[in-house]
Amino acid sequence: MRLSDIIKGTDAIIVEGRADMEILSICNDSRKVTPGALFIAVRGTTLDGNKFIPGAMQAGAVAAVSADRRAVAEMAANFYGHPSEKLSLVGITGTNGKTTTVTLLYRMFTALGHKCGLLSTIANYVGEQMSEAINTTSDPITANALMAQMVEQGCEYCFMEVSSIGVEQERIHALKFKVGIFSNLTHDHLDYHKTFAEYLRCKKLFFDNLDKDAIVLTNVDDKHGLVMTQNTKAKVMTYSCRNVADFRCKVMEESFDGMMLRIDDTESWTRLIGLHNAYNLLAVYSTARVLGVAKEDALVALSSLQSAPGRLENINGPKGISVVIDYAHTPDAMENVLKTLRETGPKRHLVCLFGCGGDRDRSKRPEMAAVAAKWADRIFITSDNSRSEKTSDIIAEIKTGLDEQGLAKSITIEDRKEAIRAAIMFSPENSTILLAGKGHETYQITGDVKAHFDEKEIVNEIFSQMNK
Repeated sequence: MRLSDIIKGTDAIIVEGRADMEILSICNDSRKVTPGALFIAVRGTTLDGNKFIPGAMQAGAVAAVSADRRAVAEMAANFYGHPSEKLSLVGITGTNGKTTTVTLLYRMFTALGHKCGLLSTIANYVGEQMSEAINTTSDPITANALMAQMVEQGCEYCFMEVSSIGVEQERIHALKFKVGIFSNLTHDHLDYHKTFAEYLRCKKLFFDNLDKDAIVLTNVDDKHGLVMTQNTKAKVMTYSCRNVADFRCKVMEESFDGMMLRIDDTESWTRLIGLHNAYNLLAVYSTARVLGVAKEDALVALSSLQSAPGRLENINGPKGISVVIDYAHTPDAMENVLKTLRETGPKRHLVCLFGCGGDRDRSKRPEMAAVAAKWADRIFITSDNSRSEKTSDIIAEIKTGLDEQGLAKSITIEDRKEAIRAAIMFSPENSTILLAGKGHETYQITGDVKAHFDEKEIVNEIFSQMNK
């Protein structure tokens, strides 16, 4: 493609190269430049990509342009032929439930016989081909490249997580969404956005920028559900488990094996548990319906779905001990999971093991401690991707959220593996132990070191030793 076609309609400035030059690839990281590439120098807040133009040219780039984030997204869409316009692109934003919802949508539509793509926190899929995901919302070059592969391989749908940071950084600019979903809005990412109002504004921008031929599905049980749609040009439809809405759901029965849901006056059994998953499943059902799936087909497919990796994953061990691994890393998400574990099935001794990430929102640390103390019989406070902070400092901030009673039932063990071992070994028979915060992650970040750390492996190893 010619350089002039790539920068068409953007405010990019040509720094090196002729407008009629043929470009083989585009890149905004000088370390990843290949011969024949266009290097896009982004004017960031901390780094000026223009400084890397000489190095990119030496590495084989044949042209370089200077651009802001919006122009990068526009050039990526131009270069890859606007693939989002050739797919039914569904995006979901909200604090909790994004990964579960897009994963369930991908699995449902695949089961219904459609070839699909998935862009999520856990992984990206083009059909059945998986690649590693770096961010919750991919950068625009990666997203457009993956969608172009989806189009080439005959995919009809793409299901995508949309983060507030991704919206603010223009990663989804120039993408054409057919459906936008709002799940909920609670405490998260204030290390980046600084205020809750700014966090809300960035979420809302996703819906503000949708085209008039798009559809918004919003959760009206969340107090921000209708706020999100105030300025959208898209058609607004609603879903709810408590109020009048276009799509409705009610939990009829629940056990550790699953839930019986009444969705639009029809009962359907699902393998997932918890009210938060009822909302996730209703969002999936609602999306299927607005995309033209028949009610009966949607409900049948819904009943066979299993949750995303690292979301309420259960491992049963000796002495009737059950370990549940979940990605819950916000106060609201952890309360949803603990409440589900406390109220589902027979009463069991409930243990909560968690930490909080370093270099992230510090204000939620005491809140998570308070939530753990409210629902759990025993609390283990430990590490969780401490990054550049001292684990002891993070734990000290967590414990400020505990009153005298909470402190009395809490145990502090900085080493997360040893904390897991202690939680299992010292819990009474028939206990449920929630390991919160890591979920699908298979690593632990301490300082600049990213070490292998897979909680499923650790739990199975401990259980194996107990069985000897």
